[in-house]
Amino acid sequence: MERRKFLRNLGISGSALTLATGAVMPSFARNEEFAEPTFKMDFAPHFGMFRNSAPDGIVDQLNFMADQGFRSLEDNGMLGRSVEEQTLIAKTMESLGMRMGVFVVDGGDNWKVSLTSGKQEFMDHFLDTCRKSVEVAKRVNATWMTVVPGYFERNLPIGVQTGNVIEAYKRAAEIFEPHGLVMVMEPLSDNPDLFLRHADQSYMICKAVDSPACKILYDIYHMQRNEGNLIATMQKTWDEIAYIQIGDNPGRKEPGTGEINYQNVFKFIHEKGFKGICGMEHGNANPGVEGEKALIEAYRKVDIS
Repeated sequence: MERRKFLRNLGISGSALTLATGAVMPSFARNEEFAEPTFKMDFAPHFGMFRNSAPDGIVDQLNFMADQGFRSLEDNGMLGRSVEEQTLIAKTMESLGMRMGVFVVDGGDNWKVSLTSGKQEFMDHFLDTCRKSVEVAKRVNATWMTVVPGYFERNLPIGVQTGNVIEAYKRAAEIFEPHGLVMVMEPLSDNPDLFLRHADQSYMICKAVDSPACKILYDIYHMQRNEGNLIATMQKTWDEIAYIQIGDNPGRKEPGTGEINYQNVFKFIHEKGFKGICGMEHGNANPGVEGEKALIEAYRKVDIS
């Protein structure tokens, strides 16, 4: 019997896997007898991606992910979870031998609260959120946290906006670096008003900040939309890339549903010696259990041989 079915038969909810005393019940190690082969690339799903296959909450989903051969998790909303839930996730992942990917340094609507403006109120709020993120990162054994600088400030020259972002990230790096933590800035394609959109722009900011705590999150979906030429661009900026995210284009679904040749992209990443996490930050192309099976098979197809 698979572990998640065992838990379900006991009537234990994954979101409340606690004893009557309130102590966290130990999770189970990955059951190799029932497990699928482990992926060679370190792909990281997120909660909700397998909600139909593992419907009994976060522990059930983590157990399912481990059984399917995934070795990591990313959870953008980790900062907003309760301490109890963060602790439960961390303990379960530890027992499964999984590691934590990114969560977002999110101080609210951080697209609109822009560091490009140079306003002290935005700087103070950002740095306060960074300090809170340190405590959460320690609790859940995370290393990387996503940051975005926000919108263009239309009344300021681009160089001044860039300088304001560099200053903010220097201050944030002073918070993260002593703890061995890394903020990864993510160029985005969602909105043309967003300041950070390109890999070379992110590379320049990293070089200016000059800290191991400030690197690039290279989201392949966003970069395909904004500039394409993925492998050549990654090659040029490689020494500042610390984290990678996945999504095909168009549609932002699993590999094989769009135009990106993920087999070639992953071959390049592997040959570069990348040992980090590739976060599966996309939706499912098809609904239900069958859609989730198809998603897993899509990753089997593009995983390195």
